Amino acid sequence: MSPAVVVLLVFAGLSEAAGRILPLAARRPGMSRTVVAGLMLAAGLVEAAVFALWPLTAWTLAELVLSAPPPGSGLVWTPGVVAPLVLAAVLAFPLLGPLLHLLLFVGVGANLAGPLAEASGLGWWSAAGCVTVAGAGLGVTVEAVRRLVVRISATEARESIA
Repeated sequence: MSPAVVVLLVFAGLSEAAGRILPLAARRPGMSRTVVAGLMLAAGLVEAAVFALWPLTAWTLAELVLSAPPPGSGLVWTPGVVAPLVLAAVLAFPLLGPLLHLLLFVGVGANLAGPLAEASGLGWWSAAGCVTVAGAGLGVTVEAVRRLVVRISATEARESIA
């Protein structure tokens, strides 16, 4: 993965995290800036890692679909494919349009399906299915972890008050 792609993925991750954490921080004015910055950095790196795993997960699913190993060496992000992902992450702010955010992610997935189809030998629709399942699976997993962290931190906050 090139340094430009890593920078774009980290920027997309930080932007996605900001879209989730800043509204929370606005509702809780007592949160210190260092806590918010720490949360954003940690969440941004997690989001960037999830974005980086999307092609790898789609490639793994393509290997499972095919009876023989795919002829390609794998699927990786390129600057041209990851750039719309950064735009989607910037639009992750809840008030700027969740539907547009979702449509951009669908567009990024469609752009990722083409290279996956070429690299693996699958048809475009099968590759699109692998990309969709991989993206949805990663999204559901991250959302479950988010909810678990919120539940644990809310329980700890209630215990410290009592």
